Amino acid sequence: MRRYATGIRLAFLTILSLLWPATLRAGEEEVDVALVIAVDISYSMDLEEQRLQRQGYIDALNSAEVQRAIRMGMVGRIAISYFEWANALDQRMVVPWTIIDGPETTRAVTDQIAATPIRRAQRTSISGALNYGRKLLEVVPYRALRKVIDVSGDGPNNAGEGVEIARDRVLGDGITINGLPVMIKRSRGGWGDIDNLDAYYQDCVIGGQGAFVIPITEMEHFLTATKQKIIREVAELGISDLRHVQSEMKSDCLIGEKRVRDRWGN
Repeated sequence: MRRYATGIRLAFLTILSLLWPATLRAGEEEVDVALVIAVDISYSMDLEEQRLQRQGYIDALNSAEVQRAIRMGMVGRIAISYFEWANALDQRMVVPWTIIDGPETTRAVTDQIAATPIRRAQRTSISGALNYGRKLLEVVPYRALRKVIDVSGDGPNNAGEGVEIARDRVLGDGITINGLPVMIKRSRGGWGDIDNLDAYYQDCVIGGQGAFVIPITEMEHFLTATKQKIIREVAELGISDLRHVQSEMKSDCLIGEKRVRDRWGN
C-alpha cells in the first residue's frame, strides 16, 4: 500500500512538472544548476526554528549576494524546487521546478514559500528526503550543468531505509548532496538528538563533487549559513576542496534507528 501511494505521488509530481506554466518550463532551456531544497519539518524542530529556517531561505535567495552569484553563472539562471519532509513517506511540495533569473522570479518563489502554512510531522527520514529529491531531479524540465540536493535537518535518519543506501543511490546519478545540520543547543534534550550532528552529516549524508556541510549552532546563524550555502551551490565554490567524504573516525550512520529501537523496542 505504501509503495502504491509513493508511486501515485511520484506520477503526480511528473505530470505537475510537465503541465507547469510555459513560462516556468522549457524542455531545452539550460540552467547553471538544478537545486532541490529539502527542509526538515519534524517535531524535533520547534516552531521558532522552523520559522527561522524558512525565513533564512527566503532572505538568502533575495539577498544581493545570491542574486549576484546567479547572474555571474555561465547561463545566469538556476532552477529551484523546494519541499518539506519528515517521515519516509511524508514529503510536501512547496515550490515545483521554477527558474530563478533575477529579483522578480526570486520573489515569486519566496512569496510562495512564505504563503505556505508551517506544519510539523513525526520522525526524521533523511533517506526519504534524498529519494524524493532524486526523483525530482529525474523529471527536472531543464538541462542543468549541475544537480544538487540541499538538505537541512536537526537529527539523524530514524525512519525509512538506511541513509547511506539512499545517499549512494543519489551519488550514483552524479548528484551532489550538501548539508545544513541544525545544531542549536536546547534546554530540553530530545531522545533523538545526537552530539556532533555535523560529523554525522559529513560521514553519512553528503557526497558528490564539492560536497560540504555548514552547521547552524545559533539562532542568528540561520540567515548567514543559508546564504553562504546557496552562494556556494550557485557559484560552484569549494570544488578545489575535494576530499573523501567519510572520515577516519566514521559516525554511526544507524544511530537514529538504534535510538528508535531503544525507545520503542521495535
